[in-house]
Amino acid sequence: MSDPLERIAAALERLAPAPAANTDWTAYPAYVWDGSAARGIERIEAPALGQLIGIDRQKTQVAENIARLARGAAAHDMLLWGARGMGKSALVRAATIAAQGQGSLALVQVAADALPSLPALFANLAGRPRNFLVYLDDLGFAEGDSSGPRHLRSWLEGGVEARPCNVRLAVTSNRRAIVPRHGAEQDDPLNPRDALDDLQALADRFGLAIGFHNASQDDYLGIVAAYADPLGLAWDQADALEWAKRRGARSGRTAWQYVTELAGRAGRQL
Repeated sequence: MSDPLERIAAALERLAPAPAANTDWTAYPAYVWDGSAARGIERIEAPALGQLIGIDRQKTQVAENIARLARGAAAHDMLLWGARGMGKSALVRAATIAAQGQGSLALVQVAADALPSLPALFANLAGRPRNFLVYLDDLGFAEGDSSGPRHLRSWLEGGVEARPCNVRLAVTSNRRAIVPRHGAEQDDPLNPRDALDDLQALADRFGLAIGFHNASQDDYLGIVAAYADPLGLAWDQADALEWAKRRGARSGRTAWQYVTELAGRAGRQL
């Protein structure tokens, strides 16, 4: 009987994942948290702050807040919401890079399906001799999901599992309320604003809720120039505008896609 048992035990050992190594939270500028362990990232990919055009007010607010966190001063949790492709995620990354020269700071991106594990992440980061910006990109909750938003509200403020003082959250979303909203929210004949207030309560927990809006034509062309000119790529305004028209949006993302097209036409890598 011992041989089959030994073979089964050996097979189970091969199938079982290796135990996660203890994370060195001082070794990397950024990490990705998958719900149970963190993976160090050698380099944060982001454009320079100066290349983010048309969002000057948002850039000032985000960069100043992240710099405060890096220095160990009081800083806000942030919700960056609004138009797609207007630099919300790029701004978080670029401002983190800039702030890392002012203090000990790391960016920790949380995987989309790892939100329930935030308390475990907070427990890992609490008391570390470093400050952390926990980053949830493109956050959204499914219709009917009430526990997710309520837990996030608790973590932001007031709950027993609230994030530690050396940790702040940066969340990007296409909607200010983060959760889906529809006309039925006002169907209650007694308290028609109760549902709206409950949804809005999540956004209200962020010290900074910063809106992003679609780019004007001039801003869009300025973004193209900020990306293409330093690379020595020749471009034409009419061609750039036609590119945006075919995609139905003038945004930083559309501008970068156009610059990628220019590089491809020129036979160059980016």
